[in-house]
Amino acid sequence: MTRFIWLGVLFALLIGGNALAVLQGTGSWVPKLALDLQGGTQIILAPQVSENQRVTEEQLNQAVSIIRQRVDAGGVAEAEVTTQGGANIVVSIPGVPDQATLERIRSSAKLEFRAVLQAGIAVVAEEGEEAPVIIEDSSPLTAPSNPSDLAWITPAIDSAYNQLSCEALDERGANVADPTQPLVTCSDDGLAKYILGPVEVDGGTIADAISGLVPGPQGTVTSEWGVFLEFDSEGTQSFRTVTERLIMLPGVQNQFAIVLDGKVISAPRTLAAITDGNPQISGSFTQESATVLADQLKFGALPIGFAVQSSETITATLGLTQLQSGLLAGAIGLILVVLYSVIQYRMLGMVTVFSLITAFTLSYFVITYLSNTQGYRLSLAGVAGLIVAIGITADSFIVFFERIRDELRDGRNLESSIVGAWRRAFRTILASDAVGFLAAAVLFILAVGNVRGFAFTLGITTIVDLIVVALFTQPLMQVLGRTNFFASGNKLSGLDPRALGAVYRGRARFREPVDVGATAMKKSAREAKRRQTIAERKAQEEAGLLEGKN
Repeated sequence: MTRFIWLGVLFALLIGGNALAVLQGTGSWVPKLALDLQGGTQIILAPQVSENQRVTEEQLNQAVSIIRQRVDAGGVAEAEVTTQGGANIVVSIPGVPDQATLERIRSSAKLEFRAVLQAGIAVVAEEGEEAPVIIEDSSPLTAPSNPSDLAWITPAIDSAYNQLSCEALDERGANVADPTQPLVTCSDDGLAKYILGPVEVDGGTIADAISGLVPGPQGTVTSEWGVFLEFDSEGTQSFRTVTERLIMLPGVQNQFAIVLDGKVISAPRTLAAITDGNPQISGSFTQESATVLADQLKFGALPIGFAVQSSETITATLGLTQLQSGLLAGAIGLILVVLYSVIQYRMLGMVTVFSLITAFTLSYFVITYLSNTQGYRLSLAGVAGLIVAIGITADSFIVFFERIRDELRDGRNLESSIVGAWRRAFRTILASDAVGFLAAAVLFILAVGNVRGFAFTLGITTIVDLIVVALFTQPLMQVLGRTNFFASGNKLSGLDPRALGAVYRGRARFREPVDVGATAMKKSAREAKRRQTIAERKAQEEAGLLEGKN
């Protein structure tokens, strides 16, 4: 009884725990569907380049790769990113994308670090007023000695700065500005405007970027969100050189502007030289915006800027009919596995049925939880991965059952057979699942699109198989091994030693179960009959002796 109680608790932890996790997510009990089953939104991005600049195929391919990585950073959404007409990029996303996803797609995330030459409060523009950002023919009269030299501020640049309206800022001009020339631009909140020197550190030298809470004094943590950068060796050296120069400069020239897509997101003062290549970007970030920016910087800036040309809803490429067909195929496969288990293992096959139900329920809750919280989308390829997992899971049970039968053939009782079989079977199951998971992981890393969805579900179900067989099937067999039905080797149990050919020195080792009470009664009856026979013989002998004397 105790083992049944513990098995029930274990089942509740496996299934109930995942159900609670799903409920604490969005509360939806159904996983979200991918583009091929549900449809979604199609966004066409048009490149932003100057009149004399042309978009190359290499730039488009690089942009497609970066956008795909950014979208996948929000979850395995299985978005489709392709080129159109040799210029535009088409992004198809399941469902309705949220604002964070749109920002990941359309923001070029061109990060630059420029020295601040002049700063001031933004002015309110008159209606129709728009000052240029890129100044033509702005060569300084005196050659600047470094990017912080005020000689960069020519009369043309000073005039543009004075007339600049941050409300009418030409974002495209700022984003494609010449990195070797100064830049007149605004802060991202539109409250300040700047004259910045040439680019000194490029965002392409960023090795990694993560978001998190900004640390406070004495090891404390503030409630302010920021982005923490890690430069490569080139970026580390460049950043060190710049900060060592800036700490010696007065006023606004001590500031180092962090420019994202042509706008200043932060212009902190330089209080010390940063020599380790690990600066942080702080400002008016929320957790969501900091995460988006970190993802953008981590995967790199787009080689050129893009603007959303159109956004429209598209229908599913396959639809629910194909999903129903896939689920029907899975149901047929499951029925065939159950029939085989029952025919081959009789009542032992019901352990396979219960284990498959547990594995399916656990996999469903895991996928639903990831769909609700991590942006995962279930595609038809993902359904195919779940169907393949039926065979993988059933194979683990068959390995375990056959090991038990081998132990019984060697003449052991059922309880010791289960213990010995598990030690041998678990190594085989672990090796098999490890190879399967490794194959799924490699496929997930190297593939794109729907193939990643197949690899993802295959990897998840492989882990679930190992959990179920170790924490559910094996304890269940230990419980059943103590029942009289299985321990006695009933013909319907699937574990009949005689049917399996168990022998001991040429003769059957296993006999029918012994009833102690019946055996004692038979022994007592035989003893009484023996005594009666002895008494009768003595009586006959005494009678013969009397007759001889007479």
